[in-house]
Amino acid sequence: MSVVQARRLRKKMTPQEVKLWKHLRQLRLQGYHLRRQISIGRFVADFACKRRRLVIEVDGNQHGYAKGLAHDATRDAFLEKLGYRVMRFSNHDVDRSLPEVMDTIFHALETRWAREE
Repeated sequence: MSVVQARRLRKKMTPQEVKLWKHLRQLRLQGYHLRRQISIGRFVADFACKRRRLVIEVDGNQHGYAKGLAHDATRDAFLEKLGYRVMRFSNHDVDRSLPEVMDTIFHALETRWAREE
């Protein structure tokens, strides 16, 4: 995907992506630099921490159908070959369980930090 497309997606984030982004930005205080709608190869990740090789996706209902599942599997395999761990959360998770989502993400960042340092 092009940088132009990633920029366009940043301007059209879903309500759940906006909600999660507000909280992910606060992780900078702990030293984690996350970016939103970032181009990685031919794909655009919702959020990524390049240093920790972590991709965070917020999935809507379309990801539960065959076409979405197949696309996600291809995308995840590509990202994993590059050394990324892909975490997926549903819109429902972000809306109803944001503290738990953030705890899970923070734990993943901390765990990867400990292995890399």
